[in-house]
Amino acid sequence: MTQLQVQGDSYADRATKETPAGAWPPVAWQAAEGLTAYPDALAAMRARVAAIRSHEAGELVWLVEHPPLYTAGTSAKRSDLKDPDRFPTFDAGRGGQWTYHGPGQRTAYVMLDLSRPHGSVPARDVRAYVHGLEEWLIRALDRFNVRGERREGRVGIWVVDRATGEENKIAAIGVRVSHWVSWHGVAFNVEPKLENFGGIVPCGIADHGVTSLAALGRVVSMEEADAALRGAWKEVFGD
Repeated sequence: MTQLQVQGDSYADRATKETPAGAWPPVAWQAAEGLTAYPDALAAMRARVAAIRSHEAGELVWLVEHPPLYTAGTSAKRSDLKDPDRFPTFDAGRGGQWTYHGPGQRTAYVMLDLSRPHGSVPARDVRAYVHGLEEWLIRALDRFNVRGERREGRVGIWVVDRATGEENKIAAIGVRVSHWVSWHGVAFNVEPKLENFGGIVPCGIADHGVTSLAALGRVVSMEEADAALRGAWKEVFGD
């Protein structure tokens, strides 16, 4: 999953002063049961984003697992799909390149009204929002004594093997912003089958691998991962 796709700016005209600071309802959280088909997820996100824009629904962090599949961002290269017959492929509509989703990976779709501030993230600042997503993942990993790190020029959150110096990605970030409402989000490797990433060049980065909490020796349930994400969210986004 990759960084950013921004669409339109007319929503920026709705100044945050329309709603007094502190008057917004808290961001809702939902965890889907079972495996969510990717087209269903796209349709649900589109509907929720439209409802947030029209003030008919509140902001949402939606936690899902998908069946095994590959998604392509707007910059995806066909040559980076190394095994096109391995799993279904979908155009994600986000920025960036190829990513894998599957069981054991927590995908968190984050639908926020970015025309207002969220904790340490100021209003209408997409770079600060992406930085906030990174910080959220880093703090969630810290709850399992895993040190997640950023890397300049490489999207996602990385873990360094201190013995070998090898760097592997443990979480991916892919964002789209439509009229100042965010969608898509992050993919956090709890215990996916890492060999399934082999059908693509993840995020166009061929020189580094992927890892997971399980591969690092952390036996963590999805519920425990969700609890870490929820706790870290408050530290960064505040609501």
